[in-house]
Amino acid sequence: MRVFVTGATGFVGSAVVQDLLAAGHHVTGLARNDQGASTLEKAGATPHCGDLQDLDSLRRGAENADGVIHCGFIHDFSKFVENCEIDRRAIEAMSEVLAGSDRTLVVTSGTALVSGRLATEDMRKDPATNPNPRQSEAAADAAVERGTRACIVRLPPSVHGDNDHGFIPILINLAREKGEAAYIGDGENRWPGVARTSAATLFRLALEKGKAGARYHGNSEIGVPFKSIAEVIGRRLGVPVVSKSGDEAKAHFTWFTHFAAIDNPTSNDWTRAELGWQPTGPDLLTDIDRPIYFGG
Repeated sequence: MRVFVTGATGFVGSAVVQDLLAAGHHVTGLARNDQGASTLEKAGATPHCGDLQDLDSLRRGAENADGVIHCGFIHDFSKFVENCEIDRRAIEAMSEVLAGSDRTLVVTSGTALVSGRLATEDMRKDPATNPNPRQSEAAADAAVERGTRACIVRLPPSVHGDNDHGFIPILINLAREKGEAAYIGDGENRWPGVARTSAATLFRLALEKGKAGARYHGNSEIGVPFKSIAEVIGRRLGVPVVSKSGDEAKAHFTWFTHFAAIDNPTSNDWTRAELGWQPTGPDLLTDIDRPIYFGG
């Protein structure tokens, strides 16, 4: 299968590229610059010049593919609303090209969109309780209505592994800066996680077997207490592990307070049964309890 991958040089996307190639697929990856193109060529993929705001480039990439995996997103939280709109337009552009065919579009989302109770794949985001401006799922649903075989992979708050630059490194840097590893309240709010390579396999299975409109959960464990994550960070850095609430929590976590407070227990039972996905790799606490996460 010829597969077009956005975000192909990113933390998750690069693992998706490797998994697809290992399974015998031919991969074309979106590359913003010469460095990205070189990285893709070295991996064995074909670079496709463009970016998420170049809609014509995205359309060409999708047109020449048998399926698309959309991992790309601009992770600049200072412009999060604008970047969510860029993501929506990118999904819309690629889905227009795929409409009316049996070619699959796999869109990336997050399990945290349905946080606060045990999240299952049939749940949808409730704007009243979760005002998150991310529009990837709504864009995928609109694509299905237009006749595109679009499905969604929801990733947990932590996709972990070597070269992680997501939420766990943010927490580590905050603990270094503040001199203490913090959690909010009793710290029993739960974060699910998944090993990066295992998440990559799920994207491939969703491409090969996914159903239009389906949500697939890419977590390998239901959820880890946030306090337990803070305890690993505190022990590794040799700093106190403390509880914060109210204004103290906001002062410590600043813009990250919302994410630190998320309670996101998540089931993947239906995903495993539907796609035959078997998560592999270390659990979240084991994986982050390594020197590589702390500059060692």
